[in-house]
Parts: sequence; structure tokens; C-alpha cells
Amino acid sequence: MSSQTESAITTRNVLAARALVLLFQLTVSLVLIGCRSLQSTPSAAPAALSEQNINLIFVASPDLANQGLGDVQADTANLTPQGLNRSLLIASYLKQQVLGAKNVTSIYALAPMTHLQTSNHYPDMTAVGYIQPFGLLNQETLRLDAAPNGPTYTANTQALKVAYSSPESLPSGVAAPKFGYSANCSGLDFFNRGGCNDTLVSRIIDRKMAGFHVFSAPWETIHDLLINTNTRNRYGLKNPSKYMGPNYIYAISIAPSGSAELVTYNSRLNPAATYPQLPSPVTSEACTHALQDAFSAKRTGGVDGVTVPANINRNQTVYLVRHAEAHPDATFAFENGNFVAAGQWRALGLPAALEGRMSPQVVYSVDPSQWFTAPLSKEDVSYVRTSLTVLPYAIAKNLPYHLVSGFSLFEPDVARLASQYFFTGGKFSGQTVLLAWESQRIIPLIKVLLDSYGGSHVSPLPAHWRGDDYNTIWTVRFDAQGNLTVDNDRCEGIDSAKLPDTAPRF
Repeated sequence: MSSQTESAITTRNVLAARALVLLFQLTVSLVLIGCRSLQSTPSAAPAALSEQNINLIFVASPDLANQGLGDVQADTANLTPQGLNRSLLIASYLKQQVLGAKNVTSIYALAPMTHLQTSNHYPDMTAVGYIQPFGLLNQETLRLDAAPNGPTYTANTQALKVAYSSPESLPSGVAAPKFGYSANCSGLDFFNRGGCNDTLVSRIIDRKMAGFHVFSAPWETIHDLLINTNTRNRYGLKNPSKYMGPNYIYAISIAPSGSAELVTYNSRLNPAATYPQLPSPVTSEACTHALQDAFSAKRTGGVDGVTVPANINRNQTVYLVRHAEAHPDATFAFENGNFVAAGQWRALGLPAALEGRMSPQVVYSVDPSQWFTAPLSKEDVSYVRTSLTVLPYAIAKNLPYHLVSGFSLFEPDVARLASQYFFTGGKFSGQTVLLAWESQRIIPLIKVLLDSYGGSHVSPLPAHWRGDDYNTIWTVRFDAQGNLTVDNDRCEGIDSAKLPDTAPRF
């Protein structure tokens, strides 16, 4: 073969090879473009649910077993700042996309003490805390007068139903409800003991209660509710077989005809990992005693006839705070067990407001599954607001969070029981505690403690806690010998009058 022929063949081979490379590159580019196109145009979300239907809406709150990566703290089993961000974002998605901006009918959440996590048995506050931001995007109208045609008030809030529904659902070591079991403010039981969760859902369906009924609980509980509701009513729905992630919301929508469909929403949220930043900062105010008389007292063993109780704690500090804004009307008569939207600004702003004012090691509050009957509306309400006020602080600081559930807040001698629990026996010796308590029970608690020391020269305590005082902090200190100091000199430093009456949007 001649050199010219060999050269021609070599040239053709090179050109052919280059053509193949170009064809390959073009093919890959088209595939990538197609993939990007598919990724950037997800399928359209389902339409909002019809308020004419019975809509059972299931929100899987994160727990240690099922969560979005980074939504729950492994050590405290509480929400992380990312998990709190997701709850704030999913609140808006629920309201707009699932409810079509309509008002929710009812909200049910897991009773926290039915799901104890980690070896420290931390209650699952995530479910009630996860749905709280959504609740505050709704409105509730309540009577302010006992007269049938008396005045009403509409506030940006919604009651959360978290109470124990039956003796079977009451966890071991938890005090029975002071007023018995309430079907009207039933919470969810993680283990569905006695079929209490199924009974709740069946009551809504059987009574044809059209509207939007939202359930917040861990995936394990939500999954069982989906299956049991489908099986009992023979709807023939194809339920999800496994946890699909934190952005999925499921709804069983039952038409007036009785036919049902399962609607699945994917919110596709991507929350930030840092603590939520309010749309605008809360307005601060100086600590004064304009709303509560100043008080300061010392009890030192051997001085003025004082005797230090033998079993009193040592080297302990307790900061007592009230819940966030809950009674927005002029007479403070509005009552649904929750705080109102203005209170969410305080609750979310509390970590920044208390920075430098205290450094607690642990947070305690009232079991939100305790309930009472509101005096004017005569509705049974779960007392959730106190525990939810300090939940964001515990999240921001990643502090252990506990609930007082061994006795009822509504016991006649609750002041004595609480004094024994927090101030005696050495359990809290050497600790600094942030305690969120009911305002009208804080001063009686302080009185019981002071009286236990005896002695003379006792200064009078403030007569009561004003309805518009959400700011005052009481401080209780024991030194190494058990000597006591008590005062109400501190405050949260947040101006209630300048908090918006609508919830912050994220």
C-alpha cells in the first residue's frame, strides 16, 4: 500500500473518531438537559381540599425514628432549629395549599407523655410544637360574657386538643385528669391504647363533621390511623407503606356521598439549619414594676426566727415565667387554652430576649394534656400555652425539656405539691431551672415556700398577677446551706403592647 493511501485511511479514521465523540457529547448533553428539565418542573400539587367534605389531614411530626435529616436532636429528642423552621414553613403550606386559606375546624396532637424517648424519658413535645405555628394562622371566636347574646372576640389562634381521652391512654406515673376524661379535647396516644385514636376519628366521620380536621403525631401513629380508618370504613385506599419524608402531608377526603379519596401533598420544603429569624425584631422594654409590685425577701437560718427546712435543696436557682400572650380582649376573658398569634412573637423571640439574663440547664413546664372547662365558652380546652411558650427557648439552647405530670395543676393544694417537687428532696440541687408555670399559681407557690422557713419580718407578696403582665420573672435561689432569696426584679424585656396581633410569616 502506498504512503498516500495509508495517509488517506488514517485521516478518514480520525475524522470518523471525532464524529463519534461529537455524537456522544451531543447525546449526553440532551440527556442532561432532559434531566434538568424534569427536576425543575415537578408535578403540580393537588388542589386544596373542599370544605364541604370531611377532611382528615395527617401531619407526621418528626421523632427520633422518622424525621428529616437534622430535624430532631438525638440527645434531647426535641426539635432542632431546622425542625422548628420546617414547622413554621409547613404551617403556611397547610393553610394555603391544603386548606385553601380556609379556617381549620379542629386540631389534634399527640399527648407528649404517651411517647417517652431516649433513656432519659423525654416527652415528645415535638408533635404539639410542630402544629402550633399552623394553629396560629387560624381564627377562633369566643364569648366574653356569660349572657347568651353577650359580646364575642375573634383572635388569631386555634385551640389544640391534646388531652388524655380515656383511662387506657393515661401513661404510667401520670396523674389522672382532675376533671375526668374529656372527649371534646382528646389528644392522640402514641400506642393507640384502647383504640382511642380510632374512636376519635370514627366520631368525626360518623357525625359527618364536615371541615378540616388536622392530626399531628409521629409517623408510627399517623400510619396506623391511615390504615385503621381505611380498613374500618372499607374505603379501598392505597395507603403509603413507609415513611416518605418530613414534607409529605396526607388527607383522607370524604365527600357527602360517603366516597373517599387519599390526597398526598409534598411541600418540598428546604428549611434553614439556623434558629428562625423573625420578620422584624420584637420591641424591647426596660424592667419596671408598673404591672406587678416589687418584691424581695431573704430567709437565712437563725435570723429573725428562720429555720432552714431539713430537706430543702442546695445551690439551686429557679426562674419562673408566665405563658405568652393569651387574653387579647380588654377584660382578659378570651380563653381557649392556647396563646394567641401575638404570643408567638414572644415565644420565638424569647431566646434572644433572655440572652444574658439567665443560663438555665433544664426547662420544665406543665403537661399540656391537662385540661379545664373555659368559664364563659363552656368548652373543654387543653392547657397547652405554658409549655409551648418556652419550647422555642429549649430548642434554641438544646436543653432537656421535661413536663410536670405527676400531679394536676388544678389540684387545690397544687402550690404545696409544686413546692415539694421543685424545692425539696435534692433532685434539683446544683441546677439552674427555667420553669414556665400558670400565672395565678406562681405567687401562691412562692408563699408556700417562704412560709416553710417560718420567721418574722415577712414582707407582703403582690396580691395577684395582672392579666396584661406577660413580662415579669420570679427568681428563687438556694445557697449551699439552703438559705433562700426570692425576688421579681427580672423581666423578659419584651413590650407586649407592640407585638403584632397576626402571626409572623416564614
